[in-house]
Amino acid sequence: MLFNKILVAYDGSKASNKALDKAIELAKLSQTELTVIHVYDFPRFYVAEGFAPVPASVNEDFYELATRTSDEAERRLKEAGVSGKVEMLQGPAAEGILEYAKDNDHDVIILGSRGLGSIREFVLGSVSHNVVQHAQIPVLVVK
Repeated sequence: MLFNKILVAYDGSKASNKALDKAIELAKLSQTELTVIHVYDFPRFYVAEGFAPVPASVNEDFYELATRTSDEAERRLKEAGVSGKVEMLQGPAAEGILEYAKDNDHDVIILGSRGLGSIREFVLGSVSHNVVQHAQIPVLVVK
Protein backbone atom coordinates (compact mmCIF):
# COMPACT_ATOMS: atom_id res chain seq x y z
CA MET A 1 0.00 0.00 0.00
CA LEU A 2 1.37 3.40 -0.97
CA PHE A 3 -0.29 5.44 1.81
CA ASN A 4 -2.35 4.45 4.84
CA LYS A 5 -3.67 7.87 5.85
CA ILE A 6 -4.23 10.68 3.35
CA LEU A 7 -4.95 14.24 4.43
CA VAL A 8 -6.49 16.61 1.90
CA ALA A 9 -6.73 20.36 2.40
CA TYR A 10 -9.89 21.64 0.75
CA ASP A 11 -11.06 25.24 0.37
CA GLY A 12 -13.47 24.89 -2.56
CA SER A 13 -11.11 26.49 -5.08
CA LYS A 14 -10.43 25.01 -8.50
CA ALA A 15 -7.00 23.79 -7.36
CA SER A 16 -8.36 22.19 -4.19
CA ASN A 17 -11.07 20.45 -6.22
CA LYS A 18 -8.33 18.90 -8.34
CA ALA A 19 -6.46 17.91 -5.17
CA LEU A 20 -9.60 16.24 -3.80
CA ASP A 21 -10.08 14.40 -7.11
CA LYS A 22 -6.50 13.08 -6.89
CA ALA A 23 -6.97 12.02 -3.26
CA ILE A 24 -10.19 10.19 -4.13
CA GLU A 25 -8.38 8.45 -6.98
CA LEU A 26 -5.58 7.33 -4.64
CA ALA A 27 -8.07 6.22 -1.98
CA LYS A 28 -9.88 4.05 -4.52
CA LEU A 29 -6.62 2.29 -5.44
CA SER A 30 -6.20 0.97 -1.91
CA GLN A 31 -8.16 0.87 1.30
CA THR A 32 -6.70 4.14 2.53
CA GLU A 33 -8.07 6.29 5.33
CA LEU A 34 -9.02 9.63 3.79
CA THR A 35 -9.50 12.83 5.75
CA VAL A 36 -10.50 16.15 4.23
CA ILE A 37 -9.98 19.30 6.26
CA HIS A 38 -11.20 22.79 5.58
CA VAL A 39 -9.25 25.41 7.50
CA TYR A 40 -10.92 28.80 7.76
CA ASP A 41 -10.11 31.91 9.70
CA PHE A 42 -12.07 34.95 10.77
CA PRO A 43 -11.03 38.30 9.32
CA ARG A 44 -8.94 40.69 11.35
CA PHE A 45 -8.84 44.41 10.71
CA TYR A 46 -5.75 46.29 11.80
CA VAL A 47 -6.04 49.93 12.79
CA ALA A 48 -2.82 51.67 13.78
CA GLU A 49 -1.24 49.38 16.37
CA GLY A 50 -4.28 47.30 17.26
CA PHE A 51 -7.21 45.31 15.99
CA ALA A 52 -10.56 46.83 15.12
CA PRO A 53 -13.60 44.87 16.27
CA VAL A 54 -15.21 42.74 13.59
CA PRO A 55 -19.02 42.67 13.54
CA ALA A 56 -20.44 39.33 14.66
CA SER A 57 -22.41 39.07 11.40
CA VAL A 58 -19.14 39.02 9.43
CA ASN A 59 -17.78 36.14 11.53
CA GLU A 60 -21.10 34.32 11.11
CA ASP A 61 -20.83 34.71 7.33
CA PHE A 62 -17.31 33.25 7.36
CA TYR A 63 -18.47 30.33 9.50
CA GLU A 64 -21.44 29.64 7.20
CA LEU A 65 -19.14 29.66 4.17
CA ALA A 66 -16.79 27.23 5.94
CA THR A 67 -19.73 24.95 6.73
CA ARG A 68 -20.93 25.00 3.10
CA THR A 69 -17.39 24.25 1.89
CA SER A 70 -17.10 21.28 4.26
CA ASP A 71 -20.55 20.02 3.24
CA GLU A 72 -19.45 20.19 -0.41
CA ALA A 73 -16.42 18.03 0.37
CA GLU A 74 -18.65 15.48 2.13
CA ARG A 75 -20.99 15.41 -0.87
CA ARG A 76 -18.06 14.85 -3.24
CA LEU A 77 -16.80 11.91 -1.18
CA LYS A 78 -20.25 10.31 -1.11
CA GLU A 79 -20.72 10.79 -4.86
CA ALA A 80 -17.35 9.13 -5.48
CA GLY A 81 -18.26 6.22 -3.24
CA VAL A 82 -15.29 6.83 -0.96
CA SER A 83 -15.56 6.72 2.80
CA GLY A 84 -13.72 9.40 4.68
CA LYS A 85 -14.22 12.12 7.20
CA VAL A 86 -14.42 15.86 6.72
CA GLU A 87 -13.45 18.29 9.44
CA MET A 88 -13.39 22.06 9.83
CA LEU A 89 -10.55 23.81 11.64
CA GLN A 90 -10.34 27.46 12.58
CA GLY A 91 -7.03 29.31 12.36
CA PRO A 92 -4.18 29.98 9.93
CA ALA A 93 -4.41 27.48 7.06
CA ALA A 94 -0.82 26.25 6.77
CA GLU A 95 -0.40 25.85 10.53
CA GLY A 96 -3.71 24.03 10.82
CA ILE A 97 -2.85 21.61 8.02
CA LEU A 98 0.61 20.85 9.41
CA GLU A 99 -0.59 20.38 12.99
CA TYR A 100 -3.51 18.18 11.96
CA ALA A 101 -1.26 15.96 9.83
CA LYS A 102 1.23 15.57 12.66
CA ASP A 103 -1.33 15.03 15.43
CA ASN A 104 -3.19 12.36 13.42
CA ASP A 105 -0.18 10.51 11.95
CA HIS A 106 -0.99 11.06 8.27
CA ASP A 107 1.36 9.66 5.61
CA VAL A 108 0.83 12.34 2.98
CA ILE A 109 -0.75 15.77 2.57
CA ILE A 110 -2.49 16.59 -0.70
CA LEU A 111 -3.39 20.18 -1.51
CA GLY A 112 -3.89 22.45 -4.47
CA SER A 113 -1.50 25.03 -5.79
CA ARG A 114 -2.89 28.42 -6.59
CA GLY A 115 -0.15 29.03 -9.12
CA LEU A 116 1.16 32.24 -7.59
CA GLY A 117 4.22 33.75 -9.25
CA SER A 118 7.43 33.89 -7.24
CA ILE A 119 7.20 37.63 -6.48
CA ARG A 120 3.56 37.44 -5.38
CA GLU A 121 4.31 34.30 -3.37
CA PHE A 122 7.19 36.09 -1.65
CA VAL A 123 5.06 39.11 -0.77
CA LEU A 124 1.84 37.34 0.23
CA GLY A 125 3.05 33.95 1.29
CA SER A 126 1.41 30.79 0.09
CA VAL A 127 -0.30 28.03 2.01
CA SER A 128 1.02 25.34 -0.31
CA HIS A 129 4.56 26.77 -0.23
CA ASN A 130 4.48 26.97 3.58
CA VAL A 131 3.19 23.41 3.92
CA VAL A 132 5.81 22.05 1.51
CA GLN A 133 8.61 23.85 3.36
CA HIS A 134 7.59 22.72 6.85
CA ALA A 135 5.95 19.31 6.47
CA GLN A 136 7.68 16.27 7.92
CA ILE A 137 5.82 13.95 5.54
CA PRO A 138 5.43 13.91 1.75
CA VAL A 139 3.27 16.64 0.22
CA LEU A 140 1.53 16.30 -3.13
CA VAL A 141 0.73 19.70 -4.64
CA VAL A 142 -1.82 19.36 -7.43
CA LYS A 143 -2.00 21.98 -10.21
